[in-house]
Amino acid sequence: MRAVLQRVDRACVRINSQIFSAMDQGLLVFLGVEKGDTEKDADFLLEKTVHLRIFEDEQGKMNLSLLDIKGEMLVVSQFTLLADCVRGRRPSFDRAEAPEKARALYEYFVSRAQQRVRKLAIGAFQEMMQVELINSGPVTILLDSRKTT
Repeated sequence: MRAVLQRVDRACVRINSQIFSAMDQGLLVFLGVEKGDTEKDADFLLEKTVHLRIFEDEQGKMNLSLLDIKGEMLVVSQFTLLADCVRGRRPSFDRAEAPEKARALYEYFVSRAQQRVRKLAIGAFQEMMQVELINSGPVTILLDSRKTT
């Protein structure tokens, strides 16, 4: 399971030019599910995400986590995070999980995140979305549940 975390001042998802969901200060999480991923992968990524110390303290150092600042989270499914661009010019998405299984793990991640963060917003699975964000820093972090060592 892969995630791109962006520290944001605010973010929103639009579908057909209408705001579908929105959040204020916290993390925008783009989440991709790879074939073979399990709930263990989702749990690992969620715990890493909420505890990463990437928010600034009073001295301007990145010492605070999403939980410390009582920040918000927006989770958007994004199978393109599993793109393989090694050969040719068209990305291969063979490593991305089938939609039914990916949806189940995405929804699992979301349900677990709802228990951990003050406010959770989500995208719409398998929908064309426009994601707007104000990246703070900018701070962008890549996580992969298969790269734990």
